[in-house]
Amino acid sequence: MKLEYDFLVIGGGSAGYAAARTAHELGMKTAVVDGADELGGLCILRGCMPSKTLIESADRARAMRRAEEFGLRAGRVETHPSEIIARKRQLIGEFAEYRQEQLADGRFDLIRGSAAFSGKNSVTATMKDGTIREITFRSVLIATGSRVNRIPIEGLEETGYWISDDVLNAESVPESIIVLGGGAIALEMACYLEGIGRKVTVIQRSGQLLSGSDPDLAKALEEAMQSRDGLEIYTGTSLKRIYRDETTGKKAVIFERGGEEITVIADEILQALGREPNTQGLNLETAGVELTEQGPHIDCNFFQETSAGHIYAAGDVCGPHEIVHIAIEQGELAAHNAAVSLGFTKAPKKEINYRLKLLGIFTDPPVAMVGMSEAEAKAAGREFATATYPFDDHGKSMVKGELHGFVKMMADTKTGEILGAAVVGPEAVEIIHELVVAMHFRSTTHEFLKIPHYHPTLSEIWSYPAEDLLISE
Repeated sequence: MKLEYDFLVIGGGSAGYAAARTAHELGMKTAVVDGADELGGLCILRGCMPSKTLIESADRARAMRRAEEFGLRAGRVETHPSEIIARKRQLIGEFAEYRQEQLADGRFDLIRGSAAFSGKNSVTATMKDGTIREITFRSVLIATGSRVNRIPIEGLEETGYWISDDVLNAESVPESIIVLGGGAIALEMACYLEGIGRKVTVIQRSGQLLSGSDPDLAKALEEAMQSRDGLEIYTGTSLKRIYRDETTGKKAVIFERGGEEITVIADEILQALGREPNTQGLNLETAGVELTEQGPHIDCNFFQETSAGHIYAAGDVCGPHEIVHIAIEQGELAAHNAAVSLGFTKAPKKEINYRLKLLGIFTDPPVAMVGMSEAEAKAAGREFATATYPFDDHGKSMVKGELHGFVKMMADTKTGEILGAAVVGPEAVEIIHELVVAMHFRSTTHEFLKIPHYHPTLSEIWSYPAEDLLISE
């Protein structure tokens, strides 16, 4: 039996569900095709929510270990990974069940199969029982997410390793772990493992953590993480070889840094060297969908249209920012534009706008940034100035005993408009939102300083760089 739809969604994660919901609301006959063993998508099942659940346990363990600083005695701190994982499974089970109910509530069809393009307006879906369904569509969204990037390093596959999925399900955690990578996932997992009392070594190929971020942010984060007794970081490395010691069973990573060859040994290796778009098996060529020149992402314009105009993409599969709230916006926008093209609405098409690009990383201390980085502002030809203020000179952070890091604000020197902001320090991912709101309304530093800030709070620290930048207006 051939199925026909106005709007077909391949992938039922955050971007796919948001698109399907929007398409239904706009009157399009819609279906979602998803062949995963468990519905919910990366963020709910193996990303944002489970990782933050584990990190919450690690943060509380650190706070307990520091009790004596605050005139308290917490006794010996014990961590029980099996109980941490049990709590995670309960919470994630509830989140996933709710999403599964949303996908199957009848607003659109849910087809439990793996899709591959068989033409420019058709896919074949291989169902769980092995049967094949032919599906035709007028427009389609590819929202298949990403998968772990496999890196060719001598001995890595033979030695074996964990990926983040393994950490998120580990009821028993070895005493020492080497983390390969210095991006958000690698560093969040490193902080979780250190937080529950494990010895962690981070090996980053780039010259700094969080490649692409401003160097001062990366440096502040590295210094703070290095201050932990159980955490060591190497940046600017070249990975050479990985092997298992047959006598001890431990795993070794050999790398070069500054002309010196270094060997680090641990019980386990966590491979967190990035993710890649999950396009395998989609037969994109058959549909006329092209990839970017820089890598395997699906090439999209600001309307989320691919090289085949009636085919859209959203989320990790196309980038350029692998962040769930952006994926949701892309999915909703794609469904809206498909509805415009098919005549379901007379509204104009919408373009994605990354002016308020927002990123949060739940390390210890956490990191957050919104808008332009310094490098992006320079590339855009903007004239700007930056100002910073450290947490170790701020009243509320001193009271909390959280002295690492700083806040940073960037403003246009001609207009005073705030172009970007970043923070490394306590509650970073929470307090960044004040700047998101200010930038949404294109606030200048002068207007920002009219906003009252209660004392003492972490948020009032933003007033100090804003005052410094008034000179630039």
